[in-house]
Amino acid sequence: MKLRIITGTLGGRQFNSPHGNITHPMSEKIRGALFNIMGDIEGLTVFDAFAGSGAVSFEALSRGAKHAFLIDDDKFAMRTIKENIEELGLHDQTTVQQANIKSWTNNNRDKLFDIVVCDPPYDAVLEMLIQKLSRHVAPSGSLVVSWPSKEPIPVIEGMETLRHKTYGNATLVFYKNS
Repeated sequence: MKLRIITGTLGGRQFNSPHGNITHPMSEKIRGALFNIMGDIEGLTVFDAFAGSGAVSFEALSRGAKHAFLIDDDKFAMRTIKENIEELGLHDQTTVQQANIKSWTNNNRDKLFDIVVCDPPYDAVLEMLIQKLSRHVAPSGSLVVSWPSKEPIPVIEGMETLRHKTYGNATLVFYKNS
């Protein structure tokens, strides 16, 4: 399946999504809403914790983010992400790692990012894991979580919920350090 970068320096460029049902790429509508709500992200760093296709990171970089760090544990997703990075010419602006996100966060507690985006698989959403990932939000940064709309919005210790909006089966929740 082909996905499209909405706007920015790479606006209109297409890239691939991994085959199969393991990943659920964030739709253009939700990605557009996420970055419209975020506003100017020029020069910021992005942590894409459940990268899938890389769609969130590619959109962020197209809109001026300085660097994106992408993690996913699925080998097919990683292969697709690496191919997309090559095709889009984003080597210098990305760091990619295949890893279990729970292990990664436990072993990299000191890594901080301006924007942490969590779009986990909805069949295995663990609120405690989102809580752990919030430790990677820089002091003036933001955490954005794509959460199943049928589930109650998670309360993240040490984070203030700024806003949330539902788009079909997904709710975007925006947090800041409190």
